[in-house]
Amino acid sequence: MRVLITAGGSGIGFAMGQAFAEAGAQVWVTDLDVRSVPDGWRSSTVEVSSESAMAALFQEVETTWGGLDVLCANAGIAGPTAAVEDVALEDWKACVSVNLEGAFLAAKYAAPLMKRQGSGAIVLTSSTAGIYGYPNRAPYAAAKWGVIGLMKTLAMELGPHGIRANAICPGAVEGSRMEGVLAREAAAKGMTRDQVYEGYAKGTSMRSFVEARDVANMAVFLGSDAARLVSGQVIAVDGHTENPDPKL
Repeated sequence: MRVLITAGGSGIGFAMGQAFAEAGAQVWVTDLDVRSVPDGWRSSTVEVSSESAMAALFQEVETTWGGLDVLCANAGIAGPTAAVEDVALEDWKACVSVNLEGAFLAAKYAAPLMKRQGSGAIVLTSSTAGIYGYPNRAPYAAAKWGVIGLMKTLAMELGPHGIRANAICPGAVEGSRMEGVLAREAAAKGMTRDQVYEGYAKGTSMRSFVEARDVANMAVFLGSDAARLVSGQVIAVDGHTENPDPKL
């Protein structure tokens, strides 16, 4: 299995790489700054919102591997935390560019490779914000809703070619990026970081944050033959969100 993961240098993407490698896959990760990866992995420094960079990446993938079995379009940024009237257009564009346009470009250049071999799986990383929305996160939520729309379209368009597409919607994932979200949200709401953290956890049925490995395990399943007829699905890995914006 040949697997390409965008934003695979850390966080969820790195966990995906580890999980696929453990399943016996060949792993290729991209990121803005890939400093070190495990032995046996391939890596590229790529800006996912640059079409020329993405075109060159997929050309290299085709030349090196001859095709692609699984694309995990995982690149994303948190974007600003602010009331909609306070969001700068530049911040909106930056968030949508990475989260949505990056996924589009990855799918655009993966599709021809998969069509030629008559098979493939595309796994897009969305978010529970792409299901419910989220106050003070307009750019991020809009982009992640867009990712789900893109996935649904890919599933319909590429299904006749033997290609599946699904979206994973992680909830609050432990890690440095989430710590930044907690800090910005605490400042915006006049709360402490711990209060915001507790609010997120209490907003789920399982009263828990998600680990990157939980999301990675779902990606491996969706990329495997065990999910051969799973396509067009929005799958939350979130401990079941009951309230996306709980107030303590």
